[in-house]
Amino acid sequence: MKSVLILLGVLLTLTAVCGGAVNGKGLFFPNPSADSYIQLTPLRPLNLEAFTLCMRLSVDPNVVDVEERETILFAYRTKDYDELNVWQEKGNISLYLRSSSQGAFCAVQLLSVFRTDLCVTWESSTGLTAFWVDGHRSTLQVYRQNHTVQSGGAVILGQDPDSFVGKFDEDQSFVGEISHVNMWDYVLTGDQIKNFSNGVWLGPKPNVLNWDTMQDKVNGNVLIVPKKYN
Repeated sequence: MKSVLILLGVLLTLTAVCGGAVNGKGLFFPNPSADSYIQLTPLRPLNLEAFTLCMRLSVDPNVVDVEERETILFAYRTKDYDELNVWQEKGNISLYLRSSSQGAFCAVQLLSVFRTDLCVTWESSTGLTAFWVDGHRSTLQVYRQNHTVQSGGAVILGQDPDSFVGKFDEDQSFVGEISHVNMWDYVLTGDQIKNFSNGVWLGPKPNVLNWDTMQDKVNGNVLIVPKKYN
C-alpha cells in the first residue's frame, strides 16, 4: 500500500521540469516556494494593444492574506522588463504594465479558500482598464494609454521572475489553486465575461492563452488537479 501511495505522489506531483498540456485541469501550489512554477506557451506572441485576461483562483488565506504580503497571480516578463503582472497586494488586485511602481489598483475583498473568477481588461487607445470579480466590474480607470505590451517574454504562474525565468522570491509566490487562465488580444464584452464566471462559455475562443489546449512546462512542487474537481 505504501508503494502505491508513493507512485501516486510521483504521478500527481511534478517535482522536475516536465512538459505537456494542462487540458483544462487545475494547478495546486501547496506551499510557499522559490522554485515551483509553470511556464505557459502562448498561442501567439504577446504583442498587445488590448487584452482580456481571465483566471480562476483560490488561495491559502493563512499565507496569501497575511497583512503586507504581495502575492503574484500572473507574470509575463521579457528579458529586461516585468511586462505584464497581476498581483494581490495590500488589499488590492493590481495590474502593472512594464512597471513595478505605477499600476492600476482595485480594492476588493481578499481572495479566499473559495474560488474566485478574476478578469482584467485593458486597451491602449483609451487606457481604459477594469477588474472583474465573479462577473462584477469595477469602476473604469485610465492606465497606460498608448502603451504596447511587447512580445518575446515568458508567461509564468506561481512566481514573480525578477530576471528572465529566474530570481524568484518565496515570500511573493502563489499558494493555492489556479485554473482557466485564458487571454484574448481584445476586450471582451461584459456579457461574455459574465458567462465566463457562470461557467457557460459561448464566446470566442481565447486566441493568446487557451487553458484547454496550450502547452506548459512545470517545475517544482505543483500538483495537477483533475477536471472532476472543476
